[in-house]
Amino acid sequence: MQSCRQSRGDTVMSDSVNAQSQDAGSHGEDGTSRVTSPRVGNKVTVVLGAQWGDEGKGKVVDLLAQDADMVCRCQGGNNAGHTVVVDSVEYDFHLLPSGIINPKVTAFIGNGVVIHLPGLFEEAEKNMRKGKGWESRLIISDRAHIGRLMAPILGTTKKGIGPVYSAKAARSGLRICDLLADFQEFSERFKHLASQYKSMYPSLEIDVDGELEKLKTYIDRIKPMVRDGVFFMYEALHGPPKKILVEGANAALLDIDFGTYPFVTSSNCTVGGVCTGLGMPPQNVGEVYGVVKAYTTRVGIGAFPAEQNNEIGELLQSRGKEVGVTTGRKRRCGWLDLVLIKYAHMINGFTAIALTKLDILDVLPEIKVGVAYKVDGEIIPHFPANQEVLQKVEVQYETLPGWKTDTSAARTFDELPENAQKYVCYIEDHLGVPVKWIGVGKSRESMIQLF
Repeated sequence: MQSCRQSRGDTVMSDSVNAQSQDAGSHGEDGTSRVTSPRVGNKVTVVLGAQWGDEGKGKVVDLLAQDADMVCRCQGGNNAGHTVVVDSVEYDFHLLPSGIINPKVTAFIGNGVVIHLPGLFEEAEKNMRKGKGWESRLIISDRAHIGRLMAPILGTTKKGIGPVYSAKAARSGLRICDLLADFQEFSERFKHLASQYKSMYPSLEIDVDGELEKLKTYIDRIKPMVRDGVFFMYEALHGPPKKILVEGANAALLDIDFGTYPFVTSSNCTVGGVCTGLGMPPQNVGEVYGVVKAYTTRVGIGAFPAEQNNEIGELLQSRGKEVGVTTGRKRRCGWLDLVLIKYAHMINGFTAIALTKLDILDVLPEIKVGVAYKVDGEIIPHFPANQEVLQKVEVQYETLPGWKTDTSAARTFDELPENAQKYVCYIEDHLGVPVKWIGVGKSRESMIQLF
């Protein structure tokens, strides 16, 4: 059978992860050469969530990290949760870039990340017990803010990320460079921050001396990992050719500016956060891969137009084992919402899509896909900013035939049932973005690569 992909004559995109730009020069009358355009250097490949998180970004990063030289985290903290299965061993990542599983990879935690030091070492030790050494390959930006400390446990993940970003914006935050500089000065600022938290949250108990003592014990351990993040990134981008991967945390609809505010995270988890969270210019952004689950899930409260509070939602939840890695809470489930994905694409400019968990839909006789929103009987051309408007949108669905066949053993596009292929092609056509990977299971081998 000729697939819809073949009949459309798909073009193969280049990876461009380490595309180099030639210096363009000209000669003056006296024979001296001038630089007329800057050398761009290496390009980074970015992996971003296109929904409300939990799309399977870790799996895509793990795949790309197999031949990467460097994997970076640019925002969020240990409120993110990625699960990766390699050789039947399951690894859970919250703060470390999941690409660190590759023993040849250098992992970099950028300035946009909130670092909870006890959580970092606990996570690293847990994964090290499963056979992955890490300490010599981890680099941390000196400009990254120190997470949690005595911050109140607030927000959707109860990790205290929000208060740390609030302190950062209020210019009272504490950074890794502060901890390593003058501990006396750091202690004074810590006490000032503690009194601020106490006035905001009167019931908060803070053992200031105990917390400072704990932080002091981390200084010698973390010192060898810390670099000037901007200089480190610049050297990586302008040194020898390198494959550099950026692993986004959370997702587009949780972005502080573009997400379903106020039920969002506290950082920019769209493509702009890559530049500000690593200290690199936009011309070094190469491929931007959007990770899309074959249906939609959301943790916690907030508008969810395509949610299915019925047996479909329950089936997706149980078959997809939709329980949060970070929170342990059941995820709310619904049909794939292409209005939402299109909105994420407008912001991020995806060059290709990774479609995950297609196999969860295997048992359904028909599958609905959200293609438009109506408000007060009128189709709207945009994704609403206001929560109250979003709560009352009426999703317009297209119904596609299911395939009622187990796809988990498929390893090529042609091995997928015809209706599964049509589902993939429908998504591509609607978004105008090619699907590069299709996930049909948990393991690394279950990611079908199309080009």
